[in-house]
Amino acid sequence: MKATLKNHPFAVETFFKSSIVLTYAVAKEELQHLIPECLTLDTFDDKYAFIAIALVDTKNLRPKGFPAFLGNDFYLIGCRIFVRYTTNDGKRLRGLYILQSETNKNRMSVLGNIFTHYKYTTTDIDFKKNENKISILSKKSDVEIEINLTNNNVNLPVNSPFKDWKEARRFSGPLPFTFSYNKEKNEVLIIEGVRENWIPKPIEIIKNKVGFINQFNFRNVVLANAFMIENIPYYWKKGKTEIWKS
Repeated sequence: MKATLKNHPFAVETFFKSSIVLTYAVAKEELQHLIPECLTLDTFDDKYAFIAIALVDTKNLRPKGFPAFLGNDFYLIGCRIFVRYTTNDGKRLRGLYILQSETNKNRMSVLGNIFTHYKYTTTDIDFKKNENKISILSKKSDVEIEINLTNNNVNLPVNSPFKDWKEARRFSGPLPFTFSYNKEKNEVLIIEGVRENWIPKPIEIIKNKVGFINQFNFRNVVLANAFMIENIPYYWKKGKTEIWKS
């Protein structure tokens, strides 16, 4: 019963006040060991694989269909790898594999770990925004991100593997699907996110210190792109499982 509860047993909805995603490029060989055998890395030029750090300010998060006043507001930080999965009926899905999730409230951490495999921990998150910049700080998680909001002609980050923003947008999260894998049962969990009017805006990153990225000691990791969306309703469907056929 406990294992079943963790499989996202009901749909969940929220409102994204903002979703900021920083995508880092890493040599594919350095990420391969971090994903389960049922998934493959979503690569670029057969050379780079990608980690996304998503920083999401949510409002009224609740089971889908519940009135908004029963929801809760949380700040979430997620670390995901861009991956692909082929279903048993041959559908090829692009999505994200979860490495770690953090939130600013114990309630979200507890409930998240009951109903998902997202591996929530609670941390301090200080989010500030004015007309010129956004700053996101966490002493516990060693996060210091600063975004310039005054630049309307944003360049790609230095050393990005992409030649333009159109190319970079293919690797802007979150993607439609999120995957988990139960090795003992050989079972894949597929969670689909649903959104409308999703138009990510390129943003200029002034600082991008992220402790979770640094702890891996990658030989060469670069910020590949950064996007933001604001004021978007979003929901996740009930999770679906299938036995992986290798």
